[in-house]
Amino acid sequence: MERIRKGDRVVVLAGRDKGKKGEVFQVMPKEGRALVRGVNTVRRHQRQTAQQEGGIISKEAPIHLSNLALEDPKDGKPTRVGFKLLEDGRKVRVAKRSGEQIPENR
Repeated sequence: MERIRKGDRVVVLAGRDKGKKGEVFQVMPKEGRALVRGVNTVRRHQRQTAQQEGGIISKEAPIHLSNLALEDPKDGKPTRVGFKLLEDGRKVRVAKRSGEQIPENR
């Protein structure tokens, strides 16, 4: 079970965008990286195609999972992730900081 998933709100811990918050819109588990909306943006030269116009476009570059921390659902500060088994047998993620269950956003 992954600690950081698509749709999670995360805080950047290190790098150029330290302190920024954003939503994960793609996780690459094999590379250990994620794409976060509005974080680690890079400017790329784009060649014009039939579908897309050319020019310099800004897009998000992958950021390593070790530089991200989940946002605590209670106070919005960075937290580590723990796991807990519920009575009905489901395994859920909990915030180590507040002990609150992290909502599923699928």
